[in-house]
Amino acid sequence: MDRKNASPPGNCRFAVPKKGRLNEKVMEMLSGAGIEFHREPRLDVALCKNLPITIVFLPASDIAKYVGEGDIDLGITGYDVVEESMVEVNKIMDLGFGKCKLCVQAPVVDEIKNVEDLAGKRIVTSFPALTKKFFGPLDYKKGVETKINFVSGSVEAACGLGLADAVVDLVETGTTMKAAGLEVVSDILSTQAILIANPKAQHQDIVDLIQRRLEGFITARNSVFVVYNISNHLLAKATAITPGKRSPTITALDDGESKSVSALVPKANVNDIMDQLHDIGATDILVMNLSNCRM
Repeated sequence: MDRKNASPPGNCRFAVPKKGRLNEKVMEMLSGAGIEFHREPRLDVALCKNLPITIVFLPASDIAKYVGEGDIDLGITGYDVVEESMVEVNKIMDLGFGKCKLCVQAPVVDEIKNVEDLAGKRIVTSFPALTKKFFGPLDYKKGVETKINFVSGSVEAACGLGLADAVVDLVETGTTMKAAGLEVVSDILSTQAILIANPKAQHQDIVDLIQRRLEGFITARNSVFVVYNISNHLLAKATAITPGKRSPTITALDDGESKSVSALVPKANVNDIMDQLHDIGATDILVMNLSNCRM
């Protein structure tokens, strides 16, 4: 009898967060990259419909460990999780979402401005390895030992309950931190979602394929295609505004005095770019959205 929660032999095993702050973005990205699957209720394994890939749903905090130990071929998790897990993985690419910082935070009322003042104190965190690494040099300098206690959640409540003098936790918008009466004393690292792979992955062709698809989706999501006409004597000014990803595509028009130019530009800046093109004399400026691409 086949096991429902198992991966068929020969499939590339791809771990993704089963819930939490990264899950929704990862699901959107996989869909946009054409990695299609159907997940049965209550199962943590799903088979891709069009590729020899098994999607494995795991807690984000476990993914780096599974990939590093070779149980999973590749996965998506936070850079903070990879560093905390202290495993050897190939960091293939940043994914551009889930951005936040791991910070040392202390009660506002304590007015702690120098993180060295917390060396030797009680620290509560979900990141004991990174916290120990950060406070190690401070402890050595002061000849003290910081007491680091691990909790799996609700870290921000520790100071208010009298369990800690400070905490080390992720800060995205700062809303939760401020609600708990905390403030950042020092940053430890910046993090975002990343694609990682086992250094000895046996499905390198699939790993490369997934990387290309995700790169194409990210480029399409962050870019638009702009097309416009420009007089020959203004071409250099125009292409300086729209250099494209590699270079713009330039086509001569029948009038012999103008060129049609097309280029990828950052979606976030497209209105400013259109204004600049208009101001130097470009005409017929069109912008087109991309659903996907390969570069």
